[in-house]
Amino acid sequence: MSQSLANIVVHLVFSTKERRPLLRDGERGQLHAYLTGILKNLDSPLIEINYVRDHIHILFAQSKNHAPAKIIEQVKSSSSGWIKTLDAWYADFAWQGGYGEFSVSPMHVDAVREYIRRQPEHHAQEDFQTEFRRFCEKNGKPLDERYAWD
Repeated sequence: MSQSLANIVVHLVFSTKERRPLLRDGERGQLHAYLTGILKNLDSPLIEINYVRDHIHILFAQSKNHAPAKIIEQVKSSSSGWIKTLDAWYADFAWQGGYGEFSVSPMHVDAVREYIRRQPEHHAQEDFQTEFRRFCEKNGKPLDERYAWD
């Protein structure tokens, strides 16, 4: 077969360092556009994105040509450096060291998109740590609490 095909949809979740509530609504459009560009340059088109003050959810179609860890490294390091240039508020901004990357079945993409869109409403009921624990459990990935919350 001369054609290589992949349909790998990923739900990526990570927090600000120490879950500091630094992400503001005023920069939402700019941050979304910046992250969209990073993923586009990595042949990994964005499907949905949203954040609340202390963490972000990104749904994208992962490229078959780039290693997942390299995509995430680029997303986090580039956006962290870029956001510091926006305002003195972000002078010491950093993302946490780790992340959660969860595969999404094509038939569940719409439900995950809706979940990501509703982050503000969702987090009126549940904090990030509880949410992330639930994701890990649901995806069969044990969470080592000693390393999860940097």
